[in-house]
Amino acid sequence: MLDVLTDLERWTARGRKVAIARVVGTEGSSPREPGATMVISELGEVSGSVSGGCVEGAVVSEALALMGVKNVVTENGTPMEIIASAGEACPTVSIFGYSDDEAFAVGLTCGGTLKILIEPEVVDPYPLIAHLLREETNFVRVTVVSTNDASSELIQSGEISSEGINAYEVSGELPPVGATIIVSNGEVLFTNLFSNLADVLTRDASALLDAGATTVRHYGRNGQAKLSEVEVLFETFAPPPRMIIFGAVDFTASLARLAKMLGFRVSVCDARPLFATKARFPMADEVVVDWPDRYISSVASSLSGRDAICVLTHDPKFDVPAITAALKTQVGYVGAMGSRRTHDERTKRLVDVGVDIAELEDRVYGPIGLDIGARTPEETAVSILGEIIANRSRRFASSLSRGDGPIHNR
Repeated sequence: MLDVLTDLERWTARGRKVAIARVVGTEGSSPREPGATMVISELGEVSGSVSGGCVEGAVVSEALALMGVKNVVTENGTPMEIIASAGEACPTVSIFGYSDDEAFAVGLTCGGTLKILIEPEVVDPYPLIAHLLREETNFVRVTVVSTNDASSELIQSGEISSEGINAYEVSGELPPVGATIIVSNGEVLFTNLFSNLADVLTRDASALLDAGATTVRHYGRNGQAKLSEVEVLFETFAPPPRMIIFGAVDFTASLARLAKMLGFRVSVCDARPLFATKARFPMADEVVVDWPDRYISSVASSLSGRDAICVLTHDPKFDVPAITAALKTQVGYVGAMGSRRTHDERTKRLVDVGVDIAELEDRVYGPIGLDIGARTPEETAVSILGEIIANRSRRFASSLSRGDGPIHNR
């Protein structure tokens, strides 16, 4: 969504009609995941992508029709004949399929279908969404994707009688397609849905925000878990995961550079002002001169399971306070550089200051990185980030901390 905001705001500021198309469901192979967004102006201007190109012409045509545009000449001079929609247009979900050939053209092995929600005008809560994205605020956008009156199906299947419908609470109106709730840190910032269903969706959105997950779920019209009357997309928006690197050493520059490529917000911290300079680490988002434990204390409340702390100093006066402070946070990965002998000595020092040995063995990756025979700073950075990815995805990989023997091949 963030990648189309500039064009969306520029076109609306010029008074143009703008439609927003979002992927809200997929079947089979899909070039884009739910949440992928494209915006289309009434002049046929397009920003963003919902399919990698294979069905976007059809999406543009439908969006223009919903906006009431009869015909348009695109920026490349191609005339498009559009059949304008009749009456007031509402958010609409359409199914677009793409063939095996089209899928192959965008790097997939077979075709599939995309379920795309097209909103024919920019209304609330898009200004709020733009603000939250630019402020890097964690939030979940909950959108009603489709509805289905399940009560008649339940009666026909014999699961309930017509007299027993109320026991299933399937009475009442279904929510409109496109109804939206914005939830951030347990607080509802926007809603145009007021019902028992809204309460359930708000609760589930808060749980998904903690997990950082985007998903599609089904509910009854009043929030029942066993019915599939309402299909809902939960889109989780979270700032980039953080990586805090302690130690202004040569390995730090390579790790910071590669971590930035993988989407981390990188902080480099060292208590020595001579080494911790922006000139040495221009790729880092911030370079901080401070003691590790004091710096971690200042950011501890903002750290989550998506974040990583890498201790590259292998110096007891820095390592011990850094790891001790890191273990008091909710950070998902803690790694410490050094040989096996260095890590054994570090572990003894940590136990001496009161750190539980079981927590050390469970949470601290030391020696840091995957066992891939890395030697150079660049190879070591690959090793460390590979371990972080494996830890985050809960996949087994051969970590140096879980083995024995020499770190480097002789």
